[in-house]
Amino acid sequence: MNDTGPTEVGDTCRRCGTQITAAVLSCPSCDALVHASRLKQIAAEAESASAAADLTAALAAWREAIDLLPPGSRQYDNISAKIAALGEQLEKGAVPGPAGSISDHKSMIAKGATGLGLGALLLFKFKGIVILLLTKGKLLLLGLTKSSTVFSMLLSLGVYWAAFGWMFALGLILSIYVHEMGHVAMLRRYGIKSTAPMFIPGLGAMVRMRQYPHSTREDARVGLAGPVWGLGAALFTYAVHLVTDWEIWAAIARVAAWINLFNLIPVWQLDGSRGFASLVRPHRWIAAGAIAIAWFLSGESMLILLLIAAVFRAFGSQVPERNDNVVLVQYVALVAAFAWMTTIKVTVG
Repeated sequence: MNDTGPTEVGDTCRRCGTQITAAVLSCPSCDALVHASRLKQIAAEAESASAAADLTAALAAWREAIDLLPPGSRQYDNISAKIAALGEQLEKGAVPGPAGSISDHKSMIAKGATGLGLGALLLFKFKGIVILLLTKGKLLLLGLTKSSTVFSMLLSLGVYWAAFGWMFALGLILSIYVHEMGHVAMLRRYGIKSTAPMFIPGLGAMVRMRQYPHSTREDARVGLAGPVWGLGAALFTYAVHLVTDWEIWAAIARVAAWINLFNLIPVWQLDGSRGFASLVRPHRWIAAGAIAIAWFLSGESMLILLLIAAVFRAFGSQVPERNDNVVLVQYVALVAAFAWMTTIKVTVG
């Protein structure tokens, strides 16, 4: 990165003496960068991470750098191109990260798509579920170290407990938590800063991004990561039902599937909308067809809303130029899996 001048945060520009404030990113008179020294340091960290094949750390560094640059500047455009290139490398799993990192050996996205295809088999292979929980256990516990997450979780737990009983409330809260941590995991993978999950009684939970995905492809993967992890949680609770024969676990699995299916409606800021934004028009029609088939086979009325929204988006004018086969496979597999889970029979009383 080229240093455009010896400008630092302060009252005056060191290059031309113009009065500046800490809020600006470049001098209004000579265009010298306010954070030039910090940008040099970040660039060195990013290059070092790239050399070590740690794409996640490199992306995190470049994202920090781009926040310190004025949009439209040459440096901003150069770093934007670096982020795009590194993001595509990460999606393809072309370069493994250091041992133990999130980007180890294979792309999480590829593994997620494969795992979705084997979702039904996972119900009867409990060892696979246990391995998944063990490998992601550290990340799952991360959110529980935040007081805001724990407090809001307990508040929601109390509300659901009063309405449905403690066991159902606990299972539902944990299912929602796993869904939100799926978003957190993918955001961390792309080096995007975010908050821990925050629960809202009666409305679920949310994760706030402190930075934003660089492209619709990144945003789609971040969006669908929640339902992917949510599917894992729903399958786990259903597996517990199969082992224990407790109907409460079947009820939790079904409600969790319904909630995740609702999130796949491609409207507003729901996860399905973020996924659809990355689909070209033919892929949107394929997704709509898959939803129609799922509705015909399951009879789940929620799928009518998904179908109407999918057809509307298929006719929309804002479509990407590039295919995103991974997102298409994930979206269709998620719809199929959750539609099937909504057919789970639950005996009340």
